[in-house]
Order: sequence, then structure tokens, then C-alpha cells
Amino acid sequence: MSVESRKVSESIVETVHMVRPNHLNGAGRLFGGILMQWIDEVAALAAKRHAHMNITTVSVDNLRFLKGAYQRDVIVLKGKITYVGRTSMEVKVDTYVEDADGERILINNAFFTMVALDSNDKPAEVPRLLLETEEDRHDFEKAKLRREMRLLRKEEGF
Repeated sequence: MSVESRKVSESIVETVHMVRPNHLNGAGRLFGGILMQWIDEVAALAAKRHAHMNITTVSVDNLRFLKGAYQRDVIVLKGKITYVGRTSMEVKVDTYVEDADGERILINNAFFTMVALDSNDKPAEVPRLLLETEEDRHDFEKAKLRREMRLLRKEEGF
């Protein structure tokens, strides 16, 4: 049984992409499926940093497209663990367009549920989450509410 704990800050992942022509949809904007792939990768890396083992995506909540991105835009994705259960973790991923001055405009946010896997691909216990900041505690409380909603939806068959 794991009694180990890890800090939220230890799970933070940030990746940067440039939108290229092959990333565009027919309307000339970043194709949502490409962005979803990038977000899933960031969520997986954050969960792996926390668990120190293989993980798998279980569900995606609140994938919200707030603004479009276009060719040559610089896209920054930032992910971190917000909640830890016994074998599962919630990862928040925010996506930004970054301008030449480094200013970031939020264009997407998402919450992924990831599960840690042992060497037999069975769910494995993960380290507890050490909440160091007020933001960590706030994110954790919000994540508990999202978890309750996920469980309710599952119970209702959604």
C-alpha cells in the first residue's frame, strides 16, 4: 500500500507547439482533434510524473473550446494534477495562444481522469497529493465536486 506523497508542482507539464498547415481544418483553424491529441499527451505526462508508472486515459470532462487558433500561432499547453484518488488522478490542462510578447490567451481547458497501471495493466495505487498552496487546495476542492458529478453520471448511465 502506497503512503508516498507528491506535490502538485512535481506533476506540472508544459509543452509548446506551432500551428502548421497540416494542423488546420477546412476553415483554416487548428483542428480540434489535433488539439485533443496534444491535450491528452500533456495529461498523460502529468499523471505519469505523479504516479511514476504507466497510465491510461479513462475520461475527459469539460473539454471547452473558447477561441480558435490559426496558422503560425504558438500554442502552450500546461497540465497539472488537481486530485488523486486511490488509483485515479484528475489532470487539468489549460491551452493558450502565446503572442510575441509572451502574453497568453486561454483558448481551451479540459479535465482528464487518468488511472495508473501496474506491470499487468491492472489499476495500481498512486501517491497521495500534497497540497502546498491555496490554489492547490482550491483546485482539489473543485476536483472533488467534478468527481462526484462523474460518479453520478456513471450511476445514471451517462
